[in-house]
Amino acid sequence: MPGQPVRGSRSGAPIMALFDLLGRHWAMGVLWTLSEIGPCTFRKLQEDCESISPAALNTRLKELQAAGFVHRVEDGYAPTELGLRLYGQLRPLGDFSKEWARHLNAQD
Repeated sequence: MPGQPVRGSRSGAPIMALFDLLGRHWAMGVLWTLSEIGPCTFRKLQEDCESISPAALNTRLKELQAAGFVHRVEDGYAPTELGLRLYGQLRPLGDFSKEWARHLNAQD
């Protein structure tokens, strides 16, 4: 969390805290999937994230909830307004990743 030491920052600078959280295995994948498909159950989220284990998914959901990016809803889990704002900031990276893939494929 911002203000607390994280990997790469003893001061807990907000950007470093965000990078630390999003850099954890499956954290961005979970947030991305929830933002793309909307509220879903634990089981559906695990299926859509493909190879994530139940333990890893549970841990990431707890961390994303503590950070304010995901919350529990009647149907399972959903991104919060803050989570959707973060997704909006990450979306251009998704677009860039497609451009990057085309670039690499053109080199082959």
